[in-house]
Amino acid sequence: MSKAKYNHLSDKLQARIQDDRNRHVVNPNAFQDDKVVRRDPSHDKANLWRPAFVRDVEKIIHLPYYNRYADKTQVFSLYKNDDISRRSQHVQLVSRIARNIGSLLGLNLDLIEAISLGHDIGHTPFGHAGEHMLNELYHGETGRYFHHNIQSARVLDRIFPLNLSLQTLDGIICHNGELEMQEYRPVSEMDFAKFDERVAQCYREEKANGKLIPSTLEACVMRVSDIIAYLGKDRQDAIKLGLLESTSDFVDGKIGKTNAEIINNMIVNIVENSYGQPYLKMDPEYFEAFSAAKQENNRLIYGNDALKTVYQEQIRPMFEAVYFALLKDAKDQKKDSLLYKHHIQYICKETQYYSKINYEDNEPDDIVVDYIASMTDDYFIDLYHDLFPKGPYKVNYIGYFDN
Repeated sequence: MSKAKYNHLSDKLQARIQDDRNRHVVNPNAFQDDKVVRRDPSHDKANLWRPAFVRDVEKIIHLPYYNRYADKTQVFSLYKNDDISRRSQHVQLVSRIARNIGSLLGLNLDLIEAISLGHDIGHTPFGHAGEHMLNELYHGETGRYFHHNIQSARVLDRIFPLNLSLQTLDGIICHNGELEMQEYRPVSEMDFAKFDERVAQCYREEKANGKLIPSTLEACVMRVSDIIAYLGKDRQDAIKLGLLESTSDFVDGKIGKTNAEIINNMIVNIVENSYGQPYLKMDPEYFEAFSAAKQENNRLIYGNDALKTVYQEQIRPMFEAVYFALLKDAKDQKKDSLLYKHHIQYICKETQYYSKINYEDNEPDDIVVDYIASMTDDYFIDLYHDLFPKGPYKVNYIGYFDN
């Protein structure tokens, strides 16, 4: 095993950062709290004990759906193993890495935290496999496209209209962690009209989601931190599950190949290239190693044949059966259905004191997608068996003592 390598910030930059801190230098590229924009500016006004973006953080973590992060797949479904990552840990890791970078760059840490903790709240059960399945069903029925980042904003802005800031919501829809870039440069001038059009385009146009650029440097930090957070952690989890023996199969490039190396070395290189700048940037050789590491994960981890087989032969037909069963109930407006009692009524009860939106007025397909996307893995499996007690599909979890 090769010796781990951890890079350090240059002495020159460390001295500069420390001097700027001693002189209380404010980063002009940081987003300031007093510029926060909300749909209803008369509510959620900042004060000393609840600043602007602290309010967003607290609204997100107290949302009922936040609890469901705990049993949503990050990468590895159908394992009973408390040591592998779920969405709950992933969003915390993203927040920690992003705040580390943001702190060194002098950015707005509360805004970074709000975007980080909310970015995956619209994610489906069964990770990206579940997202692809739900997109195919939704697109087949409506011609519109489903993306978990857009759904996250829908949860926080439309299903539960929390009056979150434009800056948090924009960072959430722009977080696409599948698209790495050597340089992240925020776009200027964003308002809710532009934001709403961005969201609408992502429903209408297949490629629109991949073109989203954040409007704040804080959102750019969170976006690259999303990849940093899962790149090495997924390798760590794959080894714990016995899918890989060690990290020896990975290239020992500029960023290293273990979780700790990747986090440290990516943070150092980004800060070294970005301090005092209106953008985030990494050295070309680091970007090359970063992209190559992601491709290695795709080849060695995400393409796992055993999981693919379960997804295709069991989970996919379960998704289809559940979707159309729920859609029939939504169209029939059956008040005694599971859809109504456990989803529609649930939302109406949770939002009765602050929402002016009648959730039942949504289109049936949107209601069904909202419900399925909100589920944890276990919730989805239980719902399938409740709807289809004699259904032909089932999944077998790999237990603690099965290996």
